[in-house]
Amino acid sequence: MIDRLDNVDLKAMTVRDIPDVQIIERSSFPTPWSFQAFVSELEENENAHYLVARISGRVVGYIGLWIIIDEGHITNVAVDPGYRSRGIGRLLLEAIASFAYKRGVRKMTLEVRVSNTRAQALYEKIGYRSYGIRKGYYRDSNEDAIIMWMDLVEGEPHA
Repeated sequence: MIDRLDNVDLKAMTVRDIPDVQIIERSSFPTPWSFQAFVSELEENENAHYLVARISGRVVGYIGLWIIIDEGHITNVAVDPGYRSRGIGRLLLEAIASFAYKRGVRKMTLEVRVSNTRAQALYEKIGYRSYGIRKGYYRDSNEDAIIMWMDLVEGEPHA
């Protein structure tokens, strides 16, 4: 169990991290990204930025961001099931918001499954607000997605 978050090490994701990230991805999403999709993000997409969270060298979470002009789009975020509800997801979201703000981003967005109320609650706690629905967004189940936005002020989430 994590007593404090100061033992969580955040670093830029590398190709060597992808196998560990894929384990978390497969345990978190019905349609996980492929190894090659992550490689493409890291090596070919100049707008993409990814962080991993490690504890004692083990990858326990990750987050992806696309920066497009002054907007940041969270592509994916997940925490190893054995490490959930310990603040790692929030730490990743806040770290990527700070990273984005330093690069000129002033608004952040993401989509979340309508059924994923746990994630929605976390996003709302740090300042995201619902602004609409994308009908049938998730192809695996045709589930709708809630579109959420957050303003950034001086690198901090701001409701």
